Amino acid sequence: MKTIYLITLFLFITHANVQKEYIRNYDNEGHLVSEGWTKNEKKTDFWTFYYPDGTIEKKGHYYKGKKNGYWYFYTENNNLIKEGTYIANEANNWWTFYEDNKTVKIQFKNGLKDGYGLIYQNRQLKKAERYEAGKKTGEWTSYIKFRRDNPHLKF
Repeated sequence: MKTIYLITLFLFITHANVQKEYIRNYDNEGHLVSEGWTKNEKKTDFWTFYYPDGTIEKKGHYYKGKKNGYWYFYTENNNLIKEGTYIANEANNWWTFYEDNKTVKIQFKNGLKDGYGLIYQNRQLKKAERYEAGKKTGEWTSYIKFRRDNPHLKF
């Protein structure tokens, strides 16, 4: 009987320690700074962060206290400035950056540019770049030259 009691107590304590809690954080003036879920005192699941005027600064997912999943970042005027995927707090896969009439799409691996970068001006592709471990290793302003130098790519 004592064994059953100890097992039940252990399961209760274990379950109590993994409860998720929704929290809101405020600055000294009472403005909402961030809100989202915590688990074992670490950010988890979806979080939203705010500018002092209440507009969204950034939003995305956490896993065990680290940015993990797709994230969006905004200006104070609520314009999207970048979006992309984090894995364990590091940028990975394709990221997109927005600036006036310019859009830049770049591949990342472990927080470094790694792969291709595509630069668009007024929605037209103007330049392509290649990166390895954060260093630029190629640049093209002609589609024909890009295809010639990268025959392995399928479009």
